[in-house]
Amino acid sequence: METKWRWTLIAAVAPIAWGSTYYVTRQFLPADFPLWGGVLRALPAGILLLLLIKRQLPHGSWWWRAAVIGALNVGAFFVLVYLAAQLLPTSIAATIMATSPVVMMLFAWLLVSEKLRALALVGGALGIAGVAIMLAGGAGSFSPWGVVASISAMTMSSLGYILAKRWSTDLDVLSLTSWQLIAGGAMLVPVALVWEGAPPALDGVALAGFAYVGIVATALAFVAWFSALRRLDAATVGLVGLVNPVTGVLLGTLVAGEALGAQQIAGLVLVFAGILLGQPAAARVVGRLVLRGVAPFRGGAGRDRLAACPSPRRSRLSPRRSASG
Repeated sequence: METKWRWTLIAAVAPIAWGSTYYVTRQFLPADFPLWGGVLRALPAGILLLLLIKRQLPHGSWWWRAAVIGALNVGAFFVLVYLAAQLLPTSIAATIMATSPVVMMLFAWLLVSEKLRALALVGGALGIAGVAIMLAGGAGSFSPWGVVASISAMTMSSLGYILAKRWSTDLDVLSLTSWQLIAGGAMLVPVALVWEGAPPALDGVALAGFAYVGIVATALAFVAWFSALRRLDAATVGLVGLVNPVTGVLLGTLVAGEALGAQQIAGLVLVFAGILLGQPAAARVVGRLVLRGVAPFRGGAGRDRLAACPSPRRSRLSPRRSASG
């Protein structure tokens, strides 16, 4: 039990770090270069991890596996998130991304034979509702193509996480993380060159910002996420991912002075309720409560109560016996 909770807390490192990137990006990173931002975030993080583990080149099937996971979790994902951010209000994009835990559960059921837990699905629904309430009211233009981009990004990353879980049994987490970051970052380079031109000039503030998002919000976060995903089921880890928008809202309130009203608080409560309800421990608690509810009708106490009840058959026979006696 303690081990599972420890890995759940480790998994939470990732969405907390990812949630902090909203503020860091707005305050410290150059505007209008999101694709180069993805390159400068992913490639250095992957190379740093590779230097730490001194790993050789991928071998065998890991050449194409690293490319697939890198595209799903980094390369194509960053491009689609960028498009969604341009075409959708933040509230809609974030609500669509909040469906990721449920989609992860479905992919895990199909690809790694994890059971679908009813309470986890209910927790996912609560989390989606909480994010929608928390971020409702945002203004902005709406585009069906933005919805397609956001759904595609969510689906790709959810699939990428489960494929990494399935394929990483023979590879350590640091190698898995480093090669997918390198592959995904490399895929972004030609797209960034065509779409945004030359990379932006970086001052000291921007370098510090990229150091944070690269080391903390990418290298450390990805290692924590995939380490937990290897040891816990997808439902548990996916629901913890809902901490991401919560972190963004709380940092906006604490650091940027943004308002936190009753609507946001209600959404936060629903999100945390969904996360807790989806944990395996919640199923055990509910099971114990159900057993306590039926306990009076089982065992000795139940038999005593049943014995005290008159039997209809015996009550009809008793007058006949007394008459014959």
